[in-house]
Amino acid sequence: MRAVTWQGNEKMSVETVPDPSLRAPTDAIIRVTSTAICGSDLHLYSVLGTFMERGDIVGHEAMGIVEEVGSGVRKLKRGDRVVIPFVVACGECWMCRRGLQSQCETTQVHAHDTGATLFGYSKLYGQLAGGQAQYLRVPLADAGAIVVPDDGRPDERYLFMSDVLPTAWQAVDYAGVEAGSTVVVLGLGPIGQMSARIAKYRGARTVLAIDLVPERLALAERHGIETLNRADVADLADVVRDRIDGRGPDAVIDAVGMEAHGNPIVGAVHKVTSWLPDAVAEPMLLKAGVDRLRALHDAIGIVRRGGTISISGVYGGMADPMPMLQIFDKQLTIRAGQANVHRWISDIHPVVADPGDPLGVLDLASHRLSLDDAPMAYEKFQKKQDGFIKVVLDPWQAPPASSGASERAAEFARPVQ
Repeated sequence: MRAVTWQGNEKMSVETVPDPSLRAPTDAIIRVTSTAICGSDLHLYSVLGTFMERGDIVGHEAMGIVEEVGSGVRKLKRGDRVVIPFVVACGECWMCRRGLQSQCETTQVHAHDTGATLFGYSKLYGQLAGGQAQYLRVPLADAGAIVVPDDGRPDERYLFMSDVLPTAWQAVDYAGVEAGSTVVVLGLGPIGQMSARIAKYRGARTVLAIDLVPERLALAERHGIETLNRADVADLADVVRDRIDGRGPDAVIDAVGMEAHGNPIVGAVHKVTSWLPDAVAEPMLLKAGVDRLRALHDAIGIVRRGGTISISGVYGGMADPMPMLQIFDKQLTIRAGQANVHRWISDIHPVVADPGDPLGVLDLASHRLSLDDAPMAYEKFQKKQDGFIKVVLDPWQAPPASSGASERAAEFARPVQ
């Protein structure tokens, strides 16, 4: 089969690799019909490459058709159309029964003292082959795969239940958003876009989204979200307080994470570390790593006293300096964590199935490309070029032989319908 593989720092390559096979009675094999590039994949592309091995298959947002099931699978059958949550969870352990599937005790990666195994996400999270491929092995398939209607609707109607929607839903829930709330969303990548829409859908009185990229700001505005270009503002806290009740928002959602703009020194450290031998780089990142914290510090500065900060952007540093006096003095609540995808599906699925598309899931993907376009898409997504906001890959679509990367980008630079 063809698959997107990690080949080195900022180097993805589409290679021919062996097809996956059933390894346990509870496994299933799916033929992937759509898979997407996530902002978290960019961390593997550069910052967290030290935890990757050459040839690792990446990707953790996938859906497709069940091709084969193990003898222990009871809820799936060949031909089912399914979405695959990025978290591999058993559904039965102490953590899963409490809605903390991202901490599943059956699939926890004890070697690195991390949470549940994730598809396509490095040694830190199990080194399980990912979904940017033509086929995918799904462990614990009965507990994981979400059956969706084979109703002729495009994959993008359901695909984002694999990660984007549950991650954003959890971010909004952790922010304590309710009718009449005021919310600021930092970062308008896919998670930020959906967090803003979900906050509005759940009754927030004010949703203000902040980013630096004009195309991202425009997409949010298209869905009725108030926006602010961070580049135009010197004192963000003062501006936000002026716009929201004179005291700031009830909640801030940090949808940016470790690769925020604003600290070139830490950015340089990330770059240098990514080129070091793994034996040197791994302990540095695990014990002394630091992140670019501009977004998180912005969140602490602008949220009202007694407010809540919800962190959905991924952080990886172990030695991050934090303004503890400000956090304590403002009496802030901070919630964070990997999305417990399975916990939120019963809330999300009816909204996604609504013919009116209230969350605009069909207006999130900016590009639909072939699997072979993945290396180009990673580069443009990382550099925020050519309107790359959310990329969906079709593993079975061959790019026209005459089209170069820039032509392909222009051809598919439009919302998927």
